[in-house]
Amino acid sequence: MRRNSPPTASGNRLAVIASHLSLPPLGSPAAISGEKEAALATDLNSTPTIFDKIIRKEIPSEVVYEDEKVLACRDISPQAPTHIIIIAKVKYGLSRLSKAEEGHVELLGNLLYAAKVVAEQEGLADGFRIVMDDGPRGFCY
Repeated sequence: MRRNSPPTASGNRLAVIASHLSLPPLGSPAAISGEKEAALATDLNSTPTIFDKIIRKEIPSEVVYEDEKVLACRDISPQAPTHIIIIAKVKYGLSRLSKAEEGHVELLGNLLYAAKVVAEQEGLADGFRIVMDDGPRGFCY
């Protein structure tokens, strides 16, 4: 990856996912359907997500940053040259960004600060993009 090249259509992407929902591979109707079902179920039960399993080290991942509040790892199916997922270790009842309350401000701030730290580590001083999906149709727009 050329660090000082001008932005491209795909650009550098740093994905911050507070809702613990996974992103499906682009263009895969089966994956999108399965993701939609998983997103709908997230609010209905407390079944551990893939992200919960990554935090507990039950699923291997390439961790690029970790502190007591967040874990950041490379996406196994990157959609950009730099595609990192940042996961809150404790959700404080927050399953979707659209359900955030004032009490979640610190959690959300921790995720954004971690994005800044990771961007510096990755050499993205010229800029980066943060993407947050919310809900079963969040990744469609």
